[in-house]
Amino acid sequence: MSSSLLAKPQMRGLLGKRLRFHIAGAVLVSVGGALLYKFCVAEPRKRAYAEFYKNYDAMKDFEAMREAGVFESVQPKNS
Repeated sequence: MSSSLLAKPQMRGLLGKRLRFHIAGAVLVSVGGALLYKFCVAEPRKRAYAEFYKNYDAMKDFEAMREAGVFESVQPKNS
């Protein structure tokens, strides 16, 4: 009598049902991670580079490094 009280386990289509659920979850998590990376890492990094190069003077930086003796092939100016 107790066996009639238990529901039969689902045997057919169980893997497909579970895969649909897990694939949908994986897609949502991956898209969420990509958006989080884009807006929290990539965009601020682009803005920081743009701000840095807006006022960057390569010759001024080169002269400062030359005076500091960073380069072996370029001698400091004797002024």
